[in-house]
Amino acid sequence: MEPLMAVAIGLLYATAIFMMLRRSIVKLVIGLMLLSNAANLLIFTTAGMTRGAPPLIAEGMMQPPSGVADPLPQAVVLTAIVIAFGVLAFAVVLIRRAYEVVKADDLDKMKDTDT
Repeated sequence: MEPLMAVAIGLLYATAIFMMLRRSIVKLVIGLMLLSNAANLLIFTTAGMTRGAPPLIAEGMMQPPSGVADPLPQAVVLTAIVIAFGVLAFAVVLIRRAYEVVKADDLDKMKDTDT
């Protein structure tokens, strides 16, 4: 399963870089979204993709039993998803405002404006 995930992550990174190198600001934001998804999958894959019991410690025990899932990568990815959504929402509002002012989607045309 890990080799398949490595290929999927590589394709997501490659597609994200390709989209971010385009001149359209909408494609730039789509590439940014793909990049964050690829990073999240990378964290999940490097943490190990084993299924296990929830990491709950029973009363009187010092540590959970063996075979539990690691909650740290899940918490990091959940936080990253929330941050990526916030960045995406901000970028969409910024794109809309920039398009209203410049009337163009091309980053080269946006660079040469003095408004």
